[in-house]
Amino acid sequence: MDGKTQLGDFLQARRSQLRPEDIGVPTYGERRRVPGLRREELALLAGVSTSYYTRLEQGQSLSASPEVLEAIAGALQLDESERRYLHDLARVDRQRTRGRRSAPERVPEAVRQFLDVLGDIPAIVLGRRSDVLAWNRLGHALFAGHLDFGAPDLPAARRPNMARLVFLDPHVRDLYADWPDKARAVVGNLRLVAAQHPQDATLHALLGELSARSTEFASMWADHRVKACAVAPYEMRHPLVGPLTVIQQTLSSGRGPVVVVATTEAGSPSRAALALLAQATGEATSQADLSSDPARTRPRADKG
Repeated sequence: MDGKTQLGDFLQARRSQLRPEDIGVPTYGERRRVPGLRREELALLAGVSTSYYTRLEQGQSLSASPEVLEAIAGALQLDESERRYLHDLARVDRQRTRGRRSAPERVPEAVRQFLDVLGDIPAIVLGRRSDVLAWNRLGHALFAGHLDFGAPDLPAARRPNMARLVFLDPHVRDLYADWPDKARAVVGNLRLVAAQHPQDATLHALLGELSARSTEFASMWADHRVKACAVAPYEMRHPLVGPLTVIQQTLSSGRGPVVVVATTEAGSPSRAALALLAQATGEATSQADLSSDPARTRPRADKG
């Protein structure tokens, strides 16, 4: 998690994952002692000297220009999210900011109103560390119905966190038919956030906790994969309504919390399952409201 070595670790990891045959580098049938590209091969592709690239990967040079980073990104065949991540890591190494605790994240009133008007579309509001800041009734029922509906209103240290839930909560883990795919998406997003907010001590404490408590998280984190998941399909296995396929979409204004919604294809069995869940959620809510209203539960006096 140390910002001083993240750039070098990322470069080394991605270099080892890129096979010579993938980019037309001839090997002439030789036995290679290391996986992926050699440093000199990558340096040649990027148009920089081997000694300079070696210093960069070993954390001995903090002077890489945006143009050099773009050349290295091209040689590594990075996508747009990975390119932004590479530049963020270089900035972290240059600035070497000290960790500090950030101000508590809150849900703007406009976002709460947005949750209300979504109606029967499951939605949750996530902070940058994946803390659940709010959810509507159907979002709660779909993603974490085993938790108390008011859990997001708890103090920050006790509110639900989707990264923790995905890796450490058996109920949420069982929700996803392809759990490793969901888990990799969570890790990839956290990598992006960690590079954008290197000074966030609370975030780095979360990463340390997950690494210590989940060998799977530690392994995925060490893989240095970066993934921005604005839109992704997931097959879910809900304990109340059975299997359904949803498209999880992340809606962001660019600043502050994001809203994650789950949609289904019109006329599909998944849409019917979601409607059934909405009905069950509405009935449960009505029963809870009824039981909490003494006027509605008080026996009527007999007339006579």
